[in-house]
Amino acid sequence: MKRTELQRHPASVPGKLIVQTLFEIPVGLASGRHSHPGEEVGYLIHGTVAMEFDDRPTFTIHAGEPFLIPPHTIHNARNITDHTTTRMLSTYLANENEPLVTQYH
Repeated sequence: MKRTELQRHPASVPGKLIVQTLFEIPVGLASGRHSHPGEEVGYLIHGTVAMEFDDRPTFTIHAGEPFLIPPHTIHNARNITDHTTTRMLSTYLANENEPLVTQYH
């Protein structure tokens, strides 16, 4: 997997940042269970992803569809495309003094 940070700027809300990334998941892989300290607003550019959650049903995102994940929601993005790397654009409203991603095992 590859997460490329595209931009990072202070938000208009004190103590918050806006961070935008391009996230790529190869065929047969997943992001691993993780969460973010703020909202994740995303758009799937290429492929199909099963977005798995600890506390709600899995939903499928296809290329061209947006998604939103609430703060501190544990999730796992799984590439369910059998022939291509998925690519998603994600924008986060993050806290300045917290990591953008917290992984869980």
